[in-house]
Amino acid sequence: MILVIVPFWTSFLIRTYAWMYILGGRGLPALLDWIGFPDIRLINTPFAVLIGIVYGYLPLMVFPIFVSLEKLDKRLLEASEDLGANPWGTFRQVTLPLSAPGVITGCMLVFILLMGEYLIPQLLGGGKVFFIGNALVDLFLQSLNWPFGSACAVALVAIMVVTISIYLKVTRAQGQRDVSLM
Repeated sequence: MILVIVPFWTSFLIRTYAWMYILGGRGLPALLDWIGFPDIRLINTPFAVLIGIVYGYLPLMVFPIFVSLEKLDKRLLEASEDLGANPWGTFRQVTLPLSAPGVITGCMLVFILLMGEYLIPQLLGGGKVFFIGNALVDLFLQSLNWPFGSACAVALVAIMVVTISIYLKVTRAQGQRDVSLM
């Protein structure tokens, strides 16, 4: 958990710039070139954006899952083992259903932030990887189409509100107690 928490102590922008250096010409590609793998380009690729997204949003996925797993009754796992279930069966039939609220909450937290993500695709993807946030910036600043940009932004917010409302109804209808978004 410390490895997940410590990066949150620094700015999101600083962490993204650190990944720019690591994936840039003097970072990991230089090391790979020295080992014997020449001409490997990592920055300004979808892979770099993927690394940045996973690294940036991993804590928001890990924390709700950790809370769900911490609340899990260990006796249920022992009972599953006593009844002859293998580790995969125990995970699939006991652990995953009981930790589902944490998984869904983590997915919602990441979804909400990724809907407007602009910084990581711009810096690590070099503007070649296109997210919804990039489209909104293009509508407002390059196309100067403020009415359509505003309509798209409102539609984006409406999609998020509907998704969160469905999430809240499903989790409350099942009577599950979870780490809620609201």
